[in-house]
Amino acid sequence: MDLGGIAVFVEALKSGSLAKAAGRLGLTAMSATRALAALEKELGVRLVHRTTRSLSSTAEGDLFLPHARAMLEARDNGLEAIRPRGTGVSGLLRITASAAFGRKVVAPMIPGFMDDNPDLQVDLMFTDEQVDIVARGIDVAIRIAKLRDNRLVARKLADNPRRLCASPAYIARHGAPTTLAELDHHACLVASGTSHWTFQKGSRSVQHRISGRLTANSIEALHASCMAGQGIANLSSWDVDEEIRAGRLAELVLTDAAPEALAIWAVFPSSRQIPAKARAFIAALRTVLNERLAGLVEPGEDVSPKALPQG
Repeated sequence: MDLGGIAVFVEALKSGSLAKAAGRLGLTAMSATRALAALEKELGVRLVHRTTRSLSSTAEGDLFLPHARAMLEARDNGLEAIRPRGTGVSGLLRITASAAFGRKVVAPMIPGFMDDNPDLQVDLMFTDEQVDIVARGIDVAIRIAKLRDNRLVARKLADNPRRLCASPAYIARHGAPTTLAELDHHACLVASGTSHWTFQKGSRSVQHRISGRLTANSIEALHASCMAGQGIANLSSWDVDEEIRAGRLAELVLTDAAPEALAIWAVFPSSRQIPAKARAFIAALRTVLNERLAGLVEPGEDVSPKALPQG
């Protein structure tokens, strides 16, 4: 069975177009069309519905797709096993992460990672929507949340401390809460659909109802609103430590509770052997996270250039 035709089939369903699949695989549109037609002839079934404007899988295509991906993955693993050491990994690596984490952490590390692996192609998808990584053919997803899909394989990369923070302008106008109860009297910047924040109170995890005039489905929007003095945000350390150090934001430390930490996870679509290209990326990301975590602001540490007004 021709793996070239299988690659066209998988890529065409991902991109929704034979022309786009051909471009990503370095083929002409005619070559891609012929490769797919030859695969369908060999299998004796139609794998995709094609029109001038769209492409979608048939019922047989849906059944064949996971096997097609497994064959391409096995090919990549076999090639990696015989590659000379020190030459890096190769192939196409598809990564997804949240928009904020992708922009602040993943994107800056990618040029160096690609320099170390000159035969590697990288396709980044940064979105705050939780995409189906199996259906989209994603090799590794970086998620900062409690994982709900037990079909997936996850590895914890690092803890993800969170900070309550506000701008100096907000604190000057409204003061700073010092207890959970006082938080009730402040404007909280809330993720869409969220009614509670989780805190660690002694040995207990507690849910505290929060409210505010602004909600958003984007962490970057909440961050920007916090910087603009619109309220108090509960954000990850990697997202706000730079601003806290520079005095553009101040951490709000409560005397009776602290924001519950999450974790940063690498999520893979299957329990089969993780491809070398994904393992190499995770190793590089671990190094970046370790460096960032080593430089985290300690809770309650005063790093602002001047004392902020307290209410």
